[in-house]
Amino acid sequence: MRVTLQDDILYIHGEDVPSYQKGGSVVRNTYFWALKSISCYAARGGDWEFDAEVWVALKRMLLSFRESGYLRDSETYLEFPDNTPIPETLRAVASWL
Repeated sequence: MRVTLQDDILYIHGEDVPSYQKGGSVVRNTYFWALKSISCYAARGGDWEFDAEVWVALKRMLLSFRESGYLRDSETYLEFPDNTPIPETLRAVASWL
């Protein structure tokens, strides 16, 4: 998932956030609601925002869903722009584009 970082707010690009699909995969829908529940702002069709207070929870959630094997790495990995330092808390679940 492509992300940007500004003023200690992590933004996941709206095109990359998981989608909720009525009648869809239970794992994928659970992932959607879990991410949405810890976001500080999750606009429909827009970027989702995560403040630094929840980064540890975000990391644990991404690791857990990745280890389940039901989701692709691209759905559980944060991709930072080349010129952005990756916060220590998120290094286990992040790389540069």
